[in-house]
Amino acid sequence: MNIAHYVKAKSLEEAWQLNQKRSAVILGGGCWLRMSPRRRVATAIDLMDLGLDEIRETEEAFYIGAMVPLRQLEISESLETYTQGAMKEALRHIVGTQFRNMATVGGSIWGRFGFSDVLTLFLALDAEADLYKGGRIPLSLFAEKTADTDILKGIYLPKKKRRTAYASLRLNATDFPVLACAVSRTADSVSCSVGARPMRAQVRCLPAGTGMTGDEAERAAREVADSLSFEDNMRASRIYRHDMAMVLCRRLLLQTAGEGD
Repeated sequence: MNIAHYVKAKSLEEAWQLNQKRSAVILGGGCWLRMSPRRRVATAIDLMDLGLDEIRETEEAFYIGAMVPLRQLEISESLETYTQGAMKEALRHIVGTQFRNMATVGGSIWGRFGFSDVLTLFLALDAEADLYKGGRIPLSLFAEKTADTDILKGIYLPKKKRRTAYASLRLNATDFPVLACAVSRTADSVSCSVGARPMRAQVRCLPAGTGMTGDEAERAAREVADSLSFEDNMRASRIYRHDMAMVLCRRLLLQTAGEGD
């Protein structure tokens, strides 16, 4: 990939103005850009000097800047405790430690990749995308939109008393997932997200108390899987993905209910 002009933005406004040109691109960590068919970038915009590389925690929420590396999420003790290890589980298979030191949260979320473990987990956690011009919107709505010229500043993760679990199927340890699933349970509702279908992850909200027993979890998992579409690719068939979505969803529903920990 050839970059003609590299600009380290001095403000979000400058970055936004530069990004209005179709030939420009937000650089992020630069890792996922290599997957795009674009081989020449007229202007690469670096956000590193804009203070978006921190995880801030308050009593109400976590705020994760778009330039936070995935590795920083993986080793965060606060996020590991809050998600009961689901954050580390979702990240540990992504290519390798060197890659996770460079790949950013913003790049992983903005790309809306079908294979994204990051998007799958954050959808289940009721996260919100914080956009420079668009403000804060539910991540579930952001994930359905097509990419535009706004800038993702970070991810807002509200704190609730919840139990969370994550699981994925892979052909080998560092490959893209064949299927990914996350379940997060609060007193008010249960969220189940399924990614690598192989399309981008989608979340389904279930009533509070769903899947507390084996039979209930079986029925709920089937409803979730039946409500989603799946496709074939080189890693798995749509039928296999549908069936494995039921298996993983059932397993995680029971795990977050306190069974099978």
